[in-house]
Amino acid sequence: MAIIRNNHAFKGHKTLLGAKFVTYGELELPLRYDLYAQSKNGFDWGHTNSGSKQLAFSMLCQLSNENFAKENVIQFTNEIILGLTSRDWIITASDIIKWIEKNSEETELDNRDEKAKEEPSNILVLRSPRVSKKTKPKTNVVKEVCNELQITQKHLAHILEIPEGTVSSWAVKNEIPRLGKKAIEFYILSQKNQEIVDSYKSFVKLLDVS
Repeated sequence: MAIIRNNHAFKGHKTLLGAKFVTYGELELPLRYDLYAQSKNGFDWGHTNSGSKQLAFSMLCQLSNENFAKENVIQFTNEIILGLTSRDWIITASDIIKWIEKNSEETELDNRDEKAKEEPSNILVLRSPRVSKKTKPKTNVVKEVCNELQITQKHLAHILEIPEGTVSSWAVKNEIPRLGKKAIEFYILSQKNQEIVDSYKSFVKLLDVS
């Protein structure tokens, strides 16, 4: 059953290594494969591929119904999902409801082709700056990981317990092997868990003082 709350929001997050997560009301958004199976690899955004359509359907189905979601999934993908070009983005439920109401009216549906060319209004999206494909600088996945974690390549090698030369070769090839990605993701998760433990210890100390 869909949960509709105007003060709720859809939130998307893409990890450094490409994993994508979408929540609604701080809960994981269902993929809804039972009603609309398009993507084998979960959600995607910033494109019009099968993962983007899967996300479009799930968002629409969350706030409307199956029939409306299926009828409007392509238009919603082109107008909304395609514009989500950042690693992190937020869209409020009330803004999506406005889009649904606008496109539910017959007069709006008759002019769907014209409306698809317009930029959707009042959508809260954390957009990344648009960069021309010709001038877009080439990024390095190893440097991005190190910058995000605020460590050097030497420190990264020490964390993963591998030779520094191995990390250097990853940087040259601009590619991290699957096991390397898993190890980095595990390290990031362990760091977050340690922060939770430290916060709990600080809280206990405050209780002891009081």
